[in-house]
Amino acid sequence: MRPSRATLAAAWVALVTAACSTTTAPETAGHHRSTGSRSAAVAAAGQAPVRLAGVPAPLSATDVYAADRPGLLSPAVRGARALVYVPNSKNNTVTVIDQGSMRVLTTFPVGREPQHVVPAYDLKTLYVVADYVPAGGGPGAGGLTPINPVTGTPGRPIRVDDPYNLYFTPDGRYAIVVAEARKRLDFYDPHTWRRVNSLAVPTCAGVDHIDFSADGRTLLASCEFADRVIAVDVAGRRLLRSIHLPRRSDGMPQDVKLSPDGRVFYVADMMADGVYLIDGAATKVLGFLPTGRGAHGLYIDRTSTRLFVTNRMAGTITVVDVHTNRPVHTWQLPGTSPDMGNLSADGKVFWLSGRYNSSVYAISTVDGHLIKTIRVGAGPHGLCVWPVPGRYSLGHTGILR
Repeated sequence: MRPSRATLAAAWVALVTAACSTTTAPETAGHHRSTGSRSAAVAAAGQAPVRLAGVPAPLSATDVYAADRPGLLSPAVRGARALVYVPNSKNNTVTVIDQGSMRVLTTFPVGREPQHVVPAYDLKTLYVVADYVPAGGGPGAGGLTPINPVTGTPGRPIRVDDPYNLYFTPDGRYAIVVAEARKRLDFYDPHTWRRVNSLAVPTCAGVDHIDFSADGRTLLASCEFADRVIAVDVAGRRLLRSIHLPRRSDGMPQDVKLSPDGRVFYVADMMADGVYLIDGAATKVLGFLPTGRGAHGLYIDRTSTRLFVTNRMAGTITVVDVHTNRPVHTWQLPGTSPDMGNLSADGKVFWLSGRYNSSVYAISTVDGHLIKTIRVGAGPHGLCVWPVPGRYSLGHTGILR
């Protein structure tokens, strides 16, 4: 974690003390629901959705995660070991956990400041992204470390500049390296890892997390240190607009996740202690849902009915009904710092890193009880649970559709 991020996080921990209610309905700004993305509007009119060229046809017109059901493992992940890969950002290592026994198998070194473990678009490789850049700028010392998911072992590092996070365009044409320190989105050929072009986003300090509209034409990215999100035209690789997040002047937006019906983007804000609702076309804020202190990670369950919000400072998980966008449960995890992760292939276990506790948590998705705490390295961050259902990966810790 680079100094600016660490300094801000430390100040945040010291200053934020107020908790928000987790039973409040979203505070709306305009209509609660929107026709959202272009494909959603067209589908509502009874026409075939207009998708970004090359994007696989959806399995459902009303659920972008229909391919993520338990048992729907792609042939591409056949033979992959059921493991959890944990990047320890302060140790420059990855810890590997066996999902069945919930025991640590091994730990291996990777690039400096590993942040996330990301499945490739074709599901055949996992990439550890490490983003160290000197405080004064200059060449980075991170890069990508590929992992063979069949053996669980790392390969030869790939030189890529400042990869804080990694995504793939919905058509699989480009890998998008989220170059946080450089304030860029860098588009790479995902086979040769040669940079094709870059989109400078100077007003998006702390560009971090991304998700894509249902039609694949627009991406929404969070700007952690600028209290805003930006919308980008995927095909044209150009900035469309910036959307201010009004809840707090010092807001720090984090994870971004599209709702199953494609009509809403959820954006967690760890200073606002909740989740913004933005229309699926990424044009405006619709409302805000208080969840808990340090709202951070966003995960859709394998039935596409619940959204899990990790509240890192509160040590809780808010369970939201995606049909009403209202919280239905708050799972208490005292003494924890739930951050980033994913669900098991069957959807029964929610694996999360404990950012400030050098731990990984295995949590029941039935009632939220803590099944096991597993000690790992310092600063565990965006862990990857593998294999999981889905046809192709959009990146991060495993956004599959």
